[in-house]
Amino acid sequence: MSLEGKVAIVTGASRGIGESIARAFVAAGAKVVLAARKPDALNDVAASLNQGALGANAIAVTAHTGKEEDCERIVQAAIEKFGKVDVLVNNAATNPYFGPMLGIEMLAWDKTFEVNVKGYFYMTRAVVKHLAGRSAGGSIIHVASVAGLLASPLQGVYAMTKASILSMTKTLAVELAGSKIRVNAIAPGFVETKFAGAVLQNPDLLQKVNERTPLGRPGIPDEIAGGALYLASDASSYVTGHTLVIDGGMTVS
Repeated sequence: MSLEGKVAIVTGASRGIGESIARAFVAAGAKVVLAARKPDALNDVAASLNQGALGANAIAVTAHTGKEEDCERIVQAAIEKFGKVDVLVNNAATNPYFGPMLGIEMLAWDKTFEVNVKGYFYMTRAVVKHLAGRSAGGSIIHVASVAGLLASPLQGVYAMTKASILSMTKTLAVELAGSKIRVNAIAPGFVETKFAGAVLQNPDLLQKVNERTPLGRPGIPDEIAGGALYLASDASSYVTGHTLVIDGGMTVS
């Protein structure tokens, strides 16, 4: 499970699941490039990762992954600072609308697809170009959601983007296998993050989620980070095209 000598990019790394993944990667020996739209929290995470005896472990790059030029800039910053990229974790996502699917305004639809689908595609293409250019294998990890596997009332468009990511994962796993680039996904269940605030702040909705989850509680970000560490490391060297579901049993209940 070591990432010693590896360089990883983690998007959406200023909080929640992305932050936990970045911390797990640094603890496993990786150098990490953190990307997110808001600089203050992102810089705080980078500063905390650079404290202690290990030295400079992380850099922060403020970027909007829904813009292709920003994705290319993230990869370039990683190369300039650490010389290469070995691992990509696509985690940045948005969910601006909470309600019946047919009630969404198209501006919110476009924003959701821009970040959740285009952003993953842009980042993947930029990293694969770099990996192919140095004839190196690598690991790409898409943070999706169980929303892409199940009917997801009130989150229908968000769920569609996550289903798209699961499809993207399978196709790219096949297309990139010859280049020794592994592509996998993680499908978290309900996790305690700011992103999940609409449910966490509604006792009735939270009770319904807990009742659907055999373990009877939400997950925490650190419980997702372990899956990302496995998929990034050589411990998963024979795993590609797989979706690792981490959901407290929700999808089998």
